[in-house]
Amino acid sequence: MNGIHAIVLAAGFGSRFGGGKLMAPWRGGVLLDGALDAAFAAPVAGVHVVVGADRAAAAHALARGAVIVEARDHALGLSASLKAGIAGLPPDAAGALVFLGDMPLTPHAVLAPLVDAILAGAPAAVPVFEDRIGNPAALSSSLFPKVLALEGDRGARALLEGLGEALVRVGAPDAGVLYDVDRPEDLRPGILST
Repeated sequence: MNGIHAIVLAAGFGSRFGGGKLMAPWRGGVLLDGALDAAFAAPVAGVHVVVGADRAAAAHALARGAVIVEARDHALGLSASLKAGIAGLPPDAAGALVFLGDMPLTPHAVLAPLVDAILAGAPAAVPVFEDRIGNPAALSSSLFPKVLALEGDRGARALLEGLGEALVRVGAPDAGVLYDVDRPEDLRPGILST
């Protein structure tokens, strides 16, 4: 395989949602299934799910065939989960395709181009819709040391934007790369119908 691994970040509390966000009903399954479906559809060597607060989400991801990585310090924020995911990859990993567990509508059409950009030597690649950077982000292993130095409740966005022209931007076919679920009303029917 190509040495790129998928990481699904699913360790948060979902406090704005009221808890239990990733296991909320969604299109015949649960919300986490959207990110898992995309991760398993990607041309990657394995799917790793970073868990913390939601034990039911961990059990669900394990049942789907994912490798479970526990972020013991997930309460410190998104960077802690991302660092746990990177640290949990095999030592020879060439890169990571990082999904957010609360983003269920990632268009599968962006997955291969993101991975291909890393394999072609880009430090990172992101999907873009209407000039807005979305998710998932693809990270080369060359960026792993900088990712492991991140702190606080933010991901690698500033790191990616700091790459300037070296950051590969992949056009996305729809706003699924931007759509995330924060509150129960975000799950209303008709959102980005597919």
